[in-house]
Amino acid sequence: MLKLAVMWLAAQVGTSLPLGKPIPQVVCAADPSQSYALYLPSNYSTDRTWPVIFGFDPGGRGGTPVDRYQAAAERYGYVVVGSNNSRNGATDTASVVSMLTSDVLSRFRIDPRRIYAAGMSGGARVALGVGLGSRGIAGVMASSAGYPDGKLRKTLSFPLYMTAGTEDFNHLEMRMVDRELGSPHHLAVFEGGHTWLSSDLAMNAVEWMEVQAMKSGAAPRNEAELDQIFARRLASADADKDDLAKYLALQSLADDFRGVKDVTQLADRSGALAREKNVRAALKRARDEDDREARMLDDIRSAESRLTIDDVRLATLVELRQRWKELADTARKADDSAERRLARRVLSNLSASVATTDADYLKIIATYRTGRGGR
Repeated sequence: MLKLAVMWLAAQVGTSLPLGKPIPQVVCAADPSQSYALYLPSNYSTDRTWPVIFGFDPGGRGGTPVDRYQAAAERYGYVVVGSNNSRNGATDTASVVSMLTSDVLSRFRIDPRRIYAAGMSGGARVALGVGLGSRGIAGVMASSAGYPDGKLRKTLSFPLYMTAGTEDFNHLEMRMVDRELGSPHHLAVFEGGHTWLSSDLAMNAVEWMEVQAMKSGAAPRNEAELDQIFARRLASADADKDDLAKYLALQSLADDFRGVKDVTQLADRSGALAREKNVRAALKRARDEDDREARMLDDIRSAESRLTIDDVRLATLVELRQRWKELADTARKADDSAERRLARRVLSNLSASVATTDADYLKIIATYRTGRGGR
């Protein structure tokens, strides 16, 4: 009883913080060395519980997830928290996550059924680690990176919303997660590189999670909200001029709303498109491109491993220089194309994960590499 009273009093403190505006730093009560950025919706009060998004940035910039999810949080009534301590290379991630969640759950009125994790790159791996290691997590929103252990899974105990850029060096990884996973999930691909999702995509992610929560019973069914989200997504699907994009959008819409709306017509429309020759061909091209990207990376990694063999080292350096040059030449082409995007992804992937100590190979990499991002 005393513990509950203390938690209730702590929750009241939360109302003294500014509402409806980002707060760059809230210091954890039990450890002043740890802090988080925070967003409380403008109608936040202690007379109800609220969903929360715990955000993790690869550089410990807690304000970034707060910024990206702020508009969605205001519209749908979420608390957003961005860790200022979780970052790539940290050895105390588990204790950071524990301190962060403990402080937030004791200070604010959080709905225990609506706890979400979100992250980008290494932060996405943290968010997925939280999901995999927690019981009852409501969902994970992962941008530009997948599982922390790299192992693909058939099912997850939580819904997963993913984003990746067309030139993201982890684009292939996200495609593989999407291809393998059978439980509720969604992959949104945008024009761009290795970066956080936009505020617009964050709105889509939160709306997708809202539908999932209503389907699971974690949130009460709200017909007006379902209608609004459904109508917006259907209008977007109908606006697609590309048959493959329309097919994927309609298929996803039917899957997401099955059980809460009559999606018979949507399923029929997506099924008809799936039988179209051009759609089947486009799906095959996309899968073939994934397989080609994987082979290119494997071939170059295999060549790198031969650099330690004296008899073939010089020939291997020549081969690697040629491969890097071809990739760089294609990546620098002025006109956008599938080939240019593929070259940029492969080159970025290689550039972001250099592990060699070979001085001559390092010179080749320095000549052709692209800017590195967090993994």
